[in-house]
Amino acid sequence: MLVFWKQRLVILATPKSGSTSIEAALESVSALPITRPPELKHTPAYRYQRFIRPYLRASAGAEFTTVALMREPVDWLGSWYRFRRREDVMVAENSTRGMDFADFVRGYMSNPRPAFAEVGAQHKFLSGMNGEALGVDRLFRYENLPAFVSWLEERLGFAIELPHENVSPTADVALPEDLAQALRAHLAPEYALYAAIE
Repeated sequence: MLVFWKQRLVILATPKSGSTSIEAALESVSALPITRPPELKHTPAYRYQRFIRPYLRASAGAEFTTVALMREPVDWLGSWYRFRRREDVMVAENSTRGMDFADFVRGYMSNPRPAFAEVGAQHKFLSGMNGEALGVDRLFRYENLPAFVSWLEERLGFAIELPHENVSPTADVALPEDLAQALRAHLAPEYALYAAIE
């Protein structure tokens, strides 16, 4: 999460949606970069609204605009799967080495989820404190980063070049058709929010 005081702007760091690249480009010019630990870096919208927004509003005497990215839901899961295949995954139960994407997806759709598939959900991360489907002021698609960067450049008043950081290793993320259809049905709340992005 990055807070820009003068511009009254907060960028929430949706996991696996370019947050490390955004951080690398903008951390040094933000008034309050919250980049560690991951639990704080990836503060969800509802928690921001409950705890951080009131503090910023009281301190600044004004509201801050919140903005975030959302990734295409299956691609987002694929990124988690690939990310957890890395050799440096510290907790063995979180590793996806030795399994294919279908195994990961089945784990994600199970209840309870195994540790390797416990990655949350974007629609929950982006939801508001009082049950609003969207808890940020502006939401952009990760797949349209140029629009997000252009909006940020206008709001912040300077050119931005995003580096490629924390890129997940490549892996096959193809799914059998029946599992792909089941996954899309399981991800219906994600796709409803993704489809609503202007």
